[in-house]
This record gives sequence, structure tokens and C-alpha cells, in this order.
Amino acid sequence: MAPPRVTDLPFPLDRELTTALLGFDSLNYNVVYAQMGRGKTEKIVAFALAGIAATIAKMAMDACLFMNQNFGFISFPDELTTGSSIMPHKKNPDVWELIRSHGNKLQALPNEIAMMITNLPSGYHRDLQLLKENLFPAFQTLKDCIRMSRLMLENVRIKENILDDDKYQYLFSVEVVNNLVLQGTPFREAYKKVGMDIENGTFSPDKEVKHTHAGSIGNLGTQQIAAQMDAVIKSFPFESVDKALEKLLNS
Repeated sequence: MAPPRVTDLPFPLDRELTTALLGFDSLNYNVVYAQMGRGKTEKIVAFALAGIAATIAKMAMDACLFMNQNFGFISFPDELTTGSSIMPHKKNPDVWELIRSHGNKLQALPNEIAMMITNLPSGYHRDLQLLKENLFPAFQTLKDCIRMSRLMLENVRIKENILDDDKYQYLFSVEVVNNLVLQGTPFREAYKKVGMDIENGTFSPDKEVKHTHAGSIGNLGTQQIAAQMDAVIKSFPFESVDKALEKLLNS
């Protein structure tokens, strides 16, 4: 039996045409499968948003921690901090705190969507309309967090020579152990010697670190990381979709 013509259908919708106009490579031929994807697709997207939000929230937490008076590793200009309501000397990291909170809220998004669709039977239900209220604003919130994070990082001030403080000298204990091992001392003996020096108060490390292996502080591999990111971005058909949408809007 020949397949029905478009004009033979109850509603003359050319699904192949809409697929082409929207720039998609193919379509979900089985309409039941397409319908069953409602909610699942949103949840997958929500996990992607939540993953980025988790990274930003953790970075915000680190910034809040490292700029407090117990660490003092970094600081920011006055216009990017706020004063305390009672302590004149404080500079509160309000921007980072809000980014952290928004990032944590976004991490709850996949679970919110899962709870909205978890007990739905097959088919379409009005419940699915509520997904938009949770999902769509999340894109703008995440974009705002990324923009603000970039602004803060562009204006971060690093406290120089902080490792000259004696309380940080034990950070170099492993370096001393490794140097002894490279000179021929068995690791067990090197470990014991450095431990005894620390306990006796005679530990005095060489703070000049010369790491060269890939990924170390002396060889961060930022160019390679950027190349990997570019490769991932180029794997998405943004250009073809943009052209298809532009053609559709101008037709």
C-alpha cells in the first residue's frame, strides 16, 4: 500500500519540510516517540545547565573563602563589593554570594523537572506546560551568572608573595621529600626525615618550585584546553541552525 499523501492526512502538516526549515538533520518519525520525549528532553537540558552552574557555584565559594580575612589571597575593587551593615572594615563578596546561590538553585532544576514528570502516564498532559516556568528562566539566570563571574575575574586582585608567610612553608614539605628521593634517598627515609624536621622546628624548604609536567603549575596546558573546548563547540551545528532560522524568518 502506498503511503498517504500529505493532502490525505487529517491535517496537512509536512513534517519533513518543517524539519528542513528548522535546520534539523532528521525528525522523530514515530509521533508517539516524539510525544514521549516531552519532559525527558527538558531534564537532559536541565542537567547540562546544572553542571555548568555547579562549577560556577564552586568557584564563587572559593572566591568568598579566599577573600575573607582568614586567607586574604584575593581582593576586589570597592565597586564590586559591599560594606557591612555594622563592621566598617569589611568588604562583603555579595556578587559571588549571589552567584553561588543562583548556581545552587540551578542544580535543583533537574530534580524539579523529574518530580513534575515522574508519575505521568503516556500522552500529553497540562502538567508539561509548567516545565517552561522552571526551564526557560534558567537560561537567562545562568547567562547572568557567567557574565558576572567574568566581570569579577577580570577585576580580581591577587595578593603577591603570600607564600613568604612562614605559616605556608609546610605546603612545600612534599617538594622537599621529592627532592630527596631524586637525590637517591628512599622515599620512606625521606618522608621520615622531613617529618622529623617539621616536628623539631628545623624545617626550612626551598620555595622555588620547578614543575614542568603537563597540567602542573609550570605547564598549565591552557592552549590545549582551549583547543579541546573549541573542538567541542564546533561539533554543534550552530551555523546550520542559525542559517535555517534566518532563512525561515526572512521567507
